[in-house]
Amino acid sequence: MSNIRVIIAGPRGKMGKAAVQMVESDNQLELVACIDRKYNGLSLKDIEGLPSLDAQVYTDARECMSEQDADVLVELTTPENGYVHTRLALEHNIRPVVGTTGFTQEQLDELRKMCEDKGIGAVIAPNFAIGAVLMMQFSKWAAKHMPQVEIIEKHHDQKLDAPSGTALKTAQLIQDVREKQQQGHADEKETLQGARGADVDGMKIHSVRLPGLVAHQEVIFGGHGQTLTIKHDSYNRESFMSGVKLASEKVMGLQTLVYGLEHLLD
Repeated sequence: MSNIRVIIAGPRGKMGKAAVQMVESDNQLELVACIDRKYNGLSLKDIEGLPSLDAQVYTDARECMSEQDADVLVELTTPENGYVHTRLALEHNIRPVVGTTGFTQEQLDELRKMCEDKGIGAVIAPNFAIGAVLMMQFSKWAAKHMPQVEIIEKHHDQKLDAPSGTALKTAQLIQDVREKQQQGHADEKETLQGARGADVDGMKIHSVRLPGLVAHQEVIFGGHGQTLTIKHDSYNRESFMSGVKLASEKVMGLQTLVYGLEHLLD
C-alpha cells in the first residue's frame, strides 16, 4: 500500500504540532505540505519549534492544493478557515479530515453533497480522542434509562467556541433517545442570567474556560436516590492523534461525509 499524502492546515497550533509529529512518526502517512497564515515558501524545518521536515509551507490554501499531489487534508484551524479549507480540498479531490468545530448544519449539508457528487469522503469529528467518542456513546445508552441529564464541558481559555463541539454532539446523541422534557423545578428562576447554562431540549450544558485545562467533559445523569457520571479527560494533544490517524486512513475508502469518529470504529 502506498503512503497517504497529507497536507496539514495549522501546523504551529498545539493540535497542529501534535499532528505533524504523529505523521512524521507514522510509516503509512507522508507529510507533503502545510498551510499557515504567517509563513510562505519556507520548508517546515525552517520554522522554529517544528520538526525538521522538507514539507513546503503555504499561506495560500488554494495554491497549496493546486500544486501538491495530496490525498488528505488534516484541518486544525478555526471554524471560518476550516470551512473554506474543507471546500477547497473537496474541489481539488483531496479528502478532508477536520477537527475544527463550529460548522452550521447548512454547511455540513453542503459539504456532504459535494462529497457525494465527487464520490470522495470527508470526516468531521468534534473530538478525535477515542475515549471521548466512547464517553459520548456510553452517554447515549445511559440516557435511555436515566433521561435527566446535564453536561459540563471544560476547556482551555483560548478555545473560541462555547459550548464545545463535543458537548453539542453528546446532546444530539442523547436527543436521539430522549424525549424533550423539563428538568428542575417548574417554577425555577435564574437570579443571575445564564446560571443554569444553555438549554437543549431541557438538557443543560455548562461551559468552563480556564488556563491549565485541555479538554474535559462530564455527563451527569440523575435518578431517584442515585446519580451516574460518565467522564472523559484529555491531558494533552497526543490524546487526539490516534483518532486523526484512524480518520486519515478510513477517509480514503469513504464516498460521503461522516460526522463523528464513532462511525469509523469497528
